[in-house]
Amino acid sequence: MKHAILKSLAVGAVAGAVALGVGATAVSAEDKKVRLNMGSAYPGKLVQLGSLGKSLSKKVQLISGGSVQLKFFEPKALVPPLEMFDAISSGSLDAGWSTPGYWFGKEPALAIFSAVPFGPRAGEYLAWYYYGGGKKLMKDIYAKHNIHSIMCGVIAPEASGWFRKEIKSVEDLKGLKMRFFGLGAKVMEKMGVSTQLIAGGDIYPALERGSIDATEFSMPAIDLNLGFYQIAKHYYFPGWHQQSTLFDLMISDKKWKELSKTQKAQLEVACGDNIREGLAEGEAIQGKALAELKKKGVTIHRWSPEVLAELEKAWKEVVGELSASNADFKKVWASFIKFRGEYDVWKELGYL
Repeated sequence: MKHAILKSLAVGAVAGAVALGVGATAVSAEDKKVRLNMGSAYPGKLVQLGSLGKSLSKKVQLISGGSVQLKFFEPKALVPPLEMFDAISSGSLDAGWSTPGYWFGKEPALAIFSAVPFGPRAGEYLAWYYYGGGKKLMKDIYAKHNIHSIMCGVIAPEASGWFRKEIKSVEDLKGLKMRFFGLGAKVMEKMGVSTQLIAGGDIYPALERGSIDATEFSMPAIDLNLGFYQIAKHYYFPGWHQQSTLFDLMISDKKWKELSKTQKAQLEVACGDNIREGLAEGEAIQGKALAELKKKGVTIHRWSPEVLAELEKAWKEVVGELSASNADFKKVWASFIKFRGEYDVWKELGYL
């Protein structure tokens, strides 16, 4: 009896080993090493915006055991940052580290997946994206351009601008030339501001030359890194245009389809951890940065309720116009607003 049991266990072990061997061979064959050249919209040394892209590259390497090499390239090393969308769409670039709001000119609705004026904090934003229908809507829009996108980062609220002179009312904004991003730029145009979308590395020279009078870019720790305080000393809060900002990893649809299920999951997991890193780090580093900016002679301002009310009024006009002119924008906005309405009940009850 004992001999029979041992024999049975031995046979089972051999069968299991064979099964494992076959499985291992299948996985090995499926997970052929893949290299994805990833252009970045941000310099690698730039706090959060660039460092999160580099961090993502390292995470993918470790998680995949080298099966997927997501190679980070500095801005302009492969293509200029604002040309990455077309390059990935055509298949001439494998991947890009950026934010959907850069592609407003291609697909206005993508801006809703980046930063929304007077929009939600990160928790609510991600809740809509993952569980309120946002993810499928974004996927469908990118798919029209042969791009697969994975949400891959989020950062805390931004500041709303650097100005050479104090801004006491919306009248003081009229006639300014300003670097501004995404949907917020449309609001500023309503205020009489001439806006330009300039990539991060090109903002300081434009400000120094005087081709722009003012700029917004990001949060204190990032803006400090870029040195805007050397030219403009008036720094405004809150970031009404970007209460939180989402970032994504764009991949050529052809390249995405060539990946195994395991490799796709590895990219998804790495991006999920990047979201955790971006949010936690962003919240942790602003206090010290603000203290350093004050030491450098920067005056910190908070917009008056009257100015914020004017900006919000203009934003509602922008939403109406974009919804009327673009079917995808209208569809995404309807989903976004519906979710926010449902969430409001929880927000009022659950949070101080």
